[in-house]
Amino acid sequence: MVELQINTTQNVNITFIAASVGERILAYVIDLIIKVAYIVVAFQIVFNVMEWDRAIDKMDGWSQTAIYILLLLPVILYSLVFESLLDGQTIGKRIMKIKVVKIDGYQAGIGDHVVRWFFRIVDLNLLGPLFGPVVALIAIVSSKMSQRLGDMTAGTSVITLKNKVNISHTILEELDDTYKPTYPNVIKLSDNDARIIKETYVKAKASRDYETLIKLRKKIVEVVEIKDFNSSDIEFIDTILKDYNYYTQGM
Repeated sequence: MVELQINTTQNVNITFIAASVGERILAYVIDLIIKVAYIVVAFQIVFNVMEWDRAIDKMDGWSQTAIYILLLLPVILYSLVFESLLDGQTIGKRIMKIKVVKIDGYQAGIGDHVVRWFFRIVDLNLLGPLFGPVVALIAIVSSKMSQRLGDMTAGTSVITLKNKVNISHTILEELDDTYKPTYPNVIKLSDNDARIIKETYVKAKASRDYETLIKLRKKIVEVVEIKDFNSSDIEFIDTILKDYNYYTQGM
């Protein structure tokens, strides 16, 4: 199991688990089956149902090549299109619950997916359809962040979404029915803000990193625009998280 420490744009470290080699291989196989199924159906329609085989045979070599490339275009662009539209996932990756992410905390963009797609020529196709994935497999196993060459170039990796999550790993806080909120301005925060606050708070509290707690408290006060509070940093941040849950749980 490989852990990835991703430093977000808010300068907060978040730990993800890299997808295993087995998960990536199964996702690859599922995508490959989908591609093969498309090829079989598409060529059956063109050559048997529509009976274009005779017309294509009469074309010159360049025209025939253009027809075949056009038919294979969905296969060629498969990973690029799906990863761009499905937020870093192909159909195989979605079934296996893994996805592509940037290792610097940014969301992978179209440019990153283009780089990963282009390097599939080397990673997955260099040695042919049978041994092609060997290059990618060697790169993933030998990389500290489980990256194939395309990932290394694009600054991405593939993580698993199957992590066991409990309430301590989410923005949720357990509230009593009698709980009364203190800071209504917390509704200015987003779910992502609350998640980052909680992750930073939990780690700083566990390691007794009081300097980080002070910085976090100052940032919250600035963003939420709180003028007065009479509590310690730990109590204040804990109240902020509970108040956020109180005001947003019904939304």
